Amino acid sequence: MARQLVYTEAELLRSHDYAQPQQEAGHRLHGGFVDGGRYVPPRCLVREPALDAWTAALRERGGEWLAADASLLDGLRYPNAAQMKLLLQEGLGQSFWNTLTITGKIEARGRVLAEMTFPEFGESVEEDVSEMAVGHLNRGLLKAHGIDEGGEPERGIGGHDTMWFALRDLAFGAGAYPEPEVPESIGRGEEEIVFHPGVSEAVQRTIYFLLNLLLIEFRAERGFQLSEALLRDPELFCDRRAEAEKAAEIVGRIRTDEEVHVASLRLYLGEIRDLHFKSTEGAAVPGHEIVDPFWAAIVKWATVEQPRLAAEQQRALITERILAAEEGPRILSAFETLADRDEEAA
Repeated sequence: MARQLVYTEAELLRSHDYAQPQQEAGHRLHGGFVDGGRYVPPRCLVREPALDAWTAALRERGGEWLAADASLLDGLRYPNAAQMKLLLQEGLGQSFWNTLTITGKIEARGRVLAEMTFPEFGESVEEDVSEMAVGHLNRGLLKAHGIDEGGEPERGIGGHDTMWFALRDLAFGAGAYPEPEVPESIGRGEEEIVFHPGVSEAVQRTIYFLLNLLLIEFRAERGFQLSEALLRDPELFCDRRAEAEKAAEIVGRIRTDEEVHVASLRLYLGEIRDLHFKSTEGAAVPGHEIVDPFWAAIVKWATVEQPRLAAEQQRALITERILAAEEGPRILSAFETLADRDEEAA
């Protein structure tokens, strides 16, 4: 039986026939549960088999997904897990509240993927991409990704944005702290991009965008681990233990959804590395000559430059917050004792 490699947008947006929709904390959320109570992400009835088919085709051509995973972000985190736990135990939950809130607001921005039209790779490369994932970016794949993040407000269905707000309110109670300011951007800017001469700049910007998006997904993965651990810790949220456990379950569902996003992005970028881009400078440019330098610059920023800058900003805010507490000096001393060695060196 021939493998299907071409899909319509309608197919890639189809969801399972759920036995029960996902509803939490008064919100109708995307996805749902199949018989047996297993959570299944939205818009994956066809999308996941399609990703599997394109992956198999890529590997038959000798290619592979972009070699990267969330472990590249292991290292400096401020505050670290032990410090965040201490803050919660001392009744200073605003840092964790802010983390959950900002994550939800950033997820909401991802809705733009459903509203944008990206350059067609088929117009800029020598290969026929009609049977590849990159040939379907504007045919449902990025639209599905965007709706996953920002939901379908016109239908009253929340995506990851609303899921983060729902789980935050389960753990803390609604309105526990003021709304925090949200960073304008959490990805590496385009100011220092060195474009490959002769190749469509719009296409190169799209590649850079996809790489940044993958990095953001990896950062989210680290956040999932911390959030679930804190929410499941029996020494925390003692007066809302059941609600915190439910909140952790919702984090796990978001994590399941995001696994599809990470797989998709690594697939797209693996395909792109194997393409040959038309150039006004002469010979076609291998995709890896564009992808790899972009990725190296983004990873350097995310592992060397950005963590130290973020730690400096957070240190001032959290120190001020701690010292405003009744036993601020004592708490600050305990907080600093829990600092990681790499954070102290920074």
